[in-house]
Amino acid sequence: MPLRALLYRRPREPQAIDIAFDQAVYLVHVRRHRQARRYTLRVQSSTREVVLTMPLRGSMREARDFAQKHGAWIASRLRRLPEPVPFADGAVLPFRGVLHRIAHRRGVRGTVWSETGRDGEHLLCVAGEAPHIARRVADFLKREAKRDLEKASRHAAARLGVTIKRISVRDQSSRWGSCSSTGVLSYSWRLILAPPFVLEYLAAHEVAHLLEMNHSRRFWRAVERILPDMRRAKAWLDAEGVDLHRYGVTGDGISVYGG
Repeated sequence: MPLRALLYRRPREPQAIDIAFDQAVYLVHVRRHRQARRYTLRVQSSTREVVLTMPLRGSMREARDFAQKHGAWIASRLRRLPEPVPFADGAVLPFRGVLHRIAHRRGVRGTVWSETGRDGEHLLCVAGEAPHIARRVADFLKREAKRDLEKASRHAAARLGVTIKRISVRDQSSRWGSCSSTGVLSYSWRLILAPPFVLEYLAAHEVAHLLEMNHSRRFWRAVERILPDMRRAKAWLDAEGVDLHRYGVTGDGISVYGG
């Protein structure tokens, strides 16, 4: 590395800072951005992450002062978010759009399965020891999501006469799905929490991108050819989609499943 670069290289700085407000401490992630002209704060509703964006030439002292000054705003925005629902015994979560209660079955063989209780309640039963409940539920939901999304995507591809190269399922926080020009489709596993018609819409949406890598009228006509009732799914996502991100998240905002 040139001597000049060594002399002027910025010292290693923290990627997050703690802000105290009203007897609570909030973790604020700090990001430098070349196009930033001022300090800004945002709260990502999907991950409950507080992010401070600052100019390249900004200082950490100014960043900390800015975040501390807006401590009340941070606390208020986080309080307005839906309460997180960790995957634990007794927790209630939607599965294919139907509410299920997690029921720990410690002495039973197996992993995770769904059943209906004597009173008609829908259960998501989890075998094994209690510390493994969260991981087992998350793994189960991912497997079910991939199975349903592969089926819906293959069906949509057959309708449009296109070829899918690969399908992956991850924990995407900024979008529900994506499509590459090489035919690789990627989806959020959280779609398995939504009603099936919503999952089918997302599959149709991403497969249609194999024909049109845009959102033109021809693209939307392709989506509607696969799923004529697509507007119903779009409306559901607009109204309920954000709520899906609170499941499988602990009280401190950490997701139990990454992908």
